[in-house]
Amino acid sequence: MLRAVPGTLACAMTLGVLWTVPVALMPLAIGRAIDAALRRGAPDPAAEGGEDALGGDWGLGGSLWTWVGVLLALGVVQVISVGLLEYYSVKLWVRAATIVQRAVLRHATTVGAALPRKIRAGEVVAIGSSDVHHIGAALEVIGRTTGGLVAFALVAVVVLERSPLLGAVVLIGVPLATVGIAPLLGPLRRRTEKHREQVGAATTLAADIVSGLRVLRGIGGERRFADRFAETSQRVRRAGVSAGRIDALLDGIAVLLPGLVTVAVTWLGARLALDGTITVGELVAFYGLSAFLVIPVSLATGAVHSVSEALVAAGRIVTVLRLRPELESPAEPTPLPAGALGLSDPETGLHCPPGELTVIRPSGPSEEVADRLGRYADSAVVAVGTNARTPLRDAELDEVRGRILVAHNQDLLFSGGLAEEVQLDQATVGLDKVLWAADASDIVAGLPDGVRERLTERGRRLSGGQRQRLMLARALSADPDVLVLDEPTSAVDAHTEARIARRVARLRRGRTTVVISRSPLWAAVADRKETS
Repeated sequence: MLRAVPGTLACAMTLGVLWTVPVALMPLAIGRAIDAALRRGAPDPAAEGGEDALGGDWGLGGSLWTWVGVLLALGVVQVISVGLLEYYSVKLWVRAATIVQRAVLRHATTVGAALPRKIRAGEVVAIGSSDVHHIGAALEVIGRTTGGLVAFALVAVVVLERSPLLGAVVLIGVPLATVGIAPLLGPLRRRTEKHREQVGAATTLAADIVSGLRVLRGIGGERRFADRFAETSQRVRRAGVSAGRIDALLDGIAVLLPGLVTVAVTWLGARLALDGTITVGELVAFYGLSAFLVIPVSLATGAVHSVSEALVAAGRIVTVLRLRPELESPAEPTPLPAGALGLSDPETGLHCPPGELTVIRPSGPSEEVADRLGRYADSAVVAVGTNARTPLRDAELDEVRGRILVAHNQDLLFSGGLAEEVQLDQATVGLDKVLWAADASDIVAGLPDGVRERLTERGRRLSGGQRQRLMLARALSADPDVLVLDEPTSAVDAHTEARIARRVARLRRGRTTVVISRSPLWAAVADRKETS
């Protein structure tokens, strides 16, 4: 996709030129047509040789119908090019936004579990929902802006050739009109940044409220958090209005300043026509050209505005892309032992032999033990093979993730079909087997569409125990060399927990399984018991 962007950009720029240049040439052709019509009644000495001051006869002669044909041809070119320009501009917008969005998502997954501790969730959501669109919009305007600049240069050459005075007004007045907008860009960018920060804060607060809605209802906190969100929304509104005022002033000045240039060009052109320096047709052409100059100036103004917003968005995106994972692979990684794999932690004395079910009774937070064993936290844990031992910190991180799977009880279910959510791409164990082992078959049986039932985000329609069993089934389906389960049955009743413990022990027989749990039901099926 990245390789296709230059070609799409080149097409958009070419079509931008083909769109604006005919618009710039139309006043010239109209002026030539007017002079040709007037010459039929009173010949113009300036045209006796078949030429006039707007650049010669172009090899087309002085016939009125010739210039009518030129106008029709210019119109056809413009109609075709504007349609294609819209297609390639939108295509460029979509590709740019998609590339940025994928880069951010790919990097976010690389940062992994450290991401929520380094940046607010609302910031990442806001990047995907708004910032990538500003990046795409900045590239979308390149085609039109290129055409506007080329057309402006063409108009300047034509006007300079006929009247240096008018050319000077155009060449000096229009750039000054564009530069006159510059003082507003700094305040606009600052206010846009402030608005963007408030949007990120509101998005974060909204996500927190939605995720804790059930708890809020239980403690009567809905009204309080609704008031907080309303207050945050008002801050977003005020920041948006503040940026909107500058934006509106920018648009007004973008019309006023080029308008003043148009008035000056028209006034000077009228005086030159009265002096006989230019013809009536040329006066009309100059007026049309001065009015046309609003188009390239507006395009330049819009491009500057889009780039300003894109710079704000790019700053947020770069902030995410600069985040580094807390753990990275060593420069020269050591392969993990082949075959059955076990884990040993010399700092805590934990030992989980290869091919056995080890149950660890934690003395502190269970997730800390799981993170140590799975190398989500830096530790001295060693991977134990039949005839080899490799510290996890010396191994390639991707290999560790591929062979050691850590499943926390606070992991999430995504929205989508139940079968696809339980059996992800790396699944190697059949769906029926893992549902049986997690004692989740009754969940599927109770759903209207069975395994084709579509789960809502985070499985909100399911109970806590049902979600936990489906997440356990998802972990079992991957069938990793080492499976670390963090309190996998804390939300189910004792009878269900006993069945799950027996079935998991049976399904994982001969594979290394580590269960971190305080439940005696897991200890009853363990090959080895440890205490952290």
